[in-house]
Amino acid sequence: MLGSGNIEIDLHGLRAEEAKKKIDEAIRKADPTVYRIRLIHGYHRGHGLKDMIWDEYSYGRNSKVLRIQGGVNEGITELVLREY
Repeated sequence: MLGSGNIEIDLHGLRAEEAKKKIDEAIRKADPTVYRIRLIHGYHRGHGLKDMIWDEYSYGRNSKVLRIQGGVNEGITELVLREY
């Protein structure tokens, strides 16, 4: 299990399918202490990954993801699993 508040995953260089598998695994393994999963997809070449993340994990498509939001910059997206 993955725990300790936040998980950070670097998706640079991955194709959408590879990134989705990595994200799904992190969601599945996250224990109840995890609040957020920070996905680092990059800004310039990361738009395809960012679009995939929003398409796959927003609007209640995954029961463990409460909501999705932008990160501290445009190259990061956060999956909120529960509120602080």
